This record gives sequence, C-alpha cells and structure tokens, in this order.
Amino acid sequence: MLSHQERAEWLAQVIEEPLDPTLRICDPHHHLWQRPDSRYMVEELCDDAANLNIESSVFVECGANYRAEGLERERSLGETEWVRELAVASAARRRKVGQGPVIKGIVGYVDLRLGAAVKTLVEQHQRLAGGLLRGIRHSASWDPHPEVPNSHSGAPPDLYLDPAFRAGVAQLAELGLVCETWQYHHQLTRCATAEAEPAAGLSGLARALPEVTFVMDHCGGPVLSGPYADRKDGVFDDWRRAVDEVAACENVVVKLGGIAMPRNGFGWHLRDSPPDSLGLASAQAPWIKHCLASFGEDRAMFASNFPVDKISCSYTVLWNSFLRTVEDRPTSVHRKLFQGNASRIYSL
Repeated sequence: MLSHQERAEWLAQVIEEPLDPTLRICDPHHHLWQRPDSRYMVEELCDDAANLNIESSVFVECGANYRAEGLERERSLGETEWVRELAVASAARRRKVGQGPVIKGIVGYVDLRLGAAVKTLVEQHQRLAGGLLRGIRHSASWDPHPEVPNSHSGAPPDLYLDPAFRAGVAQLAELGLVCETWQYHHQLTRCATAEAEPAAGLSGLARALPEVTFVMDHCGGPVLSGPYADRKDGVFDDWRRAVDEVAACENVVVKLGGIAMPRNGFGWHLRDSPPDSLGLASAQAPWIKHCLASFGEDRAMFASNFPVDKISCSYTVLWNSFLRTVEDRPTSVHRKLFQGNASRIYSL
C-alpha cells in the first residue's frame, strides 16, 4: 500500500484539464475523515475539485468522528454534528474564494434494526444536522469470502430480511428521508440463506416498502476481485439481471460511479501509472451504461465516492470519464445526471 505522498505522486503522473469546466456538478457521494494515517477534509475535497465546477455535494456516512462515550446507538450523532460544522465551513469558503463545493446534504448512520425506535434517534440527527440531513445509510455489503471486505457497519448476511430492519427503514419515509443502500451484486435480488424467499435482496425490500425512496450506491456493488476475479463475464451477467430487477422498482434510484475500489477488480491501484479518463471510461462504461439504460435518465446520478476511489484515479480524471461515457447524450441529459437529479432526489 502506497503512503499518502506516494499516492499523490502516482496520481500526478496523469494530469487532465476538465473536458467542460463550465459543467455544473453536484457530487452526491463523498466522505470526510481525519484519521491517524489519512486525512480528507473540506480542504482536500476543494483541492481535488479546484478545476471543476462542483457547486454542491452530499456527505455520506463513513464512521468518522463518532462520540467516544454514551449509548452505542447514539455515537454516530458525533459524525452528523461534526459534518454540520464542516458544511458551514464549506459555505464560508465558497463565499470567500468563489470555488469548491458547498456541502448541502448529509446522509448519516443509524442502526435501522432498532425498528420503531429509529424515529426518535433520527430526529436527534436531524436537529444536529441543522436541516441538512437527507437520508440514512445502514450498509448491507456482505460476502462469505475473506478476500472481499464486508460493511463497516457489521451487517449480517440477511439484513434486508430482518423485520426490525424493515420497520426501521419504514420510519424514514415518514421523516422525509431517503434510505441509502450499499450491498454487493449478489445481494440485489437474494440473501445469503438458502431458505430465503425469492427476490429477498434490495428488490424485495424496495417492493415491500414502496413509500420509501432507496438510493442504490456504487452501480449496485459489482465485485470482481477475490473469488470473482476468474468469472468476470458471469458476474456481469448476474449483475445485469439483478440490476434490471431492482430498476423495475420505481422507488429506487442509482448512483453511477463508485466502482474504482480494489474490490471492483479493475486493479488500477496496482499499476505503474493511473488510468486517464479514456481508459477509465472504457472500463466502466458497460456497467454505467447498463445502469443508465435500466433506470433511465431521471433516476440516475454521477457520484465520485472520494476519497475511497482516489486509490485508482484523480478527481478530474474521474469526472472527465463520466462525461466521456455519456458524450453521445444531449446537454439536457448531462444537466440531469451531473446535477439536476441529485439536487431533486436529495432536496438540496
């Protein structure tokens, strides 16, 4: 694993200018943290976005700055409170220098297995967010193979079948919030237990709770590393069919992007130099274009997943690759995919 400085030098081998520096962008999926071995704060995000017209953004929970004391279920309130302060700072910076995204939305974490008790806890997040809370994410990503990392939330294999979890998710619609989801491709339409009912994954959850808006992260989570590395065509076929089933649920929208992580199997982080936007677009286009075809131009939005995806490419290269992927689409569609849909879905 490269150090922070070595990674920066590696990324600096490929420098691109924005293909369209005037394109208005909302980045609806990024993280912030300050860890002993890693820092990604508003300053780093703004530096990455310096040449792009990123006007707004949505922070998505990542286990940062939790409270060190108190009830376990309430410790994630620390992250929401902290990001609210960072959002204020991002707005002040934008006013001062006229550049950099303003954090206009927060997707926090609550253990949705608390069922009916979720409402009171989410209301606490709403108060601390100062009106910025837009959703809750309780990640479900789980795989039985040790080579594939599981969710930081410690989700069990059949989370979506848990009656308490479903009761917790139901509370979100009443509070005007989306349910952000992250699961792997094999969890989109089924769960791990052999006796699980058909379509018990995200598609089953979405059909059971049609009043809830679900945001499917990372193109549905295709895994092409570890035990899946030698059957990539089969994974794509399985993933494609599952995405189509999820997309048939009109209360689900998709984030296009978030597939430059090592678990996605492209291996860019292991190469001598990072990909340029042409290479990135060529590799990711089959996945992104199928999501777009299945969900349609009104239920999809591009998202960076930075700094996680920074292990593979720079911010400008990533957004250029997105634009290359849909260069055949009209400007009106670009406006939806790069800003309009995210602003509408998250009520920014």
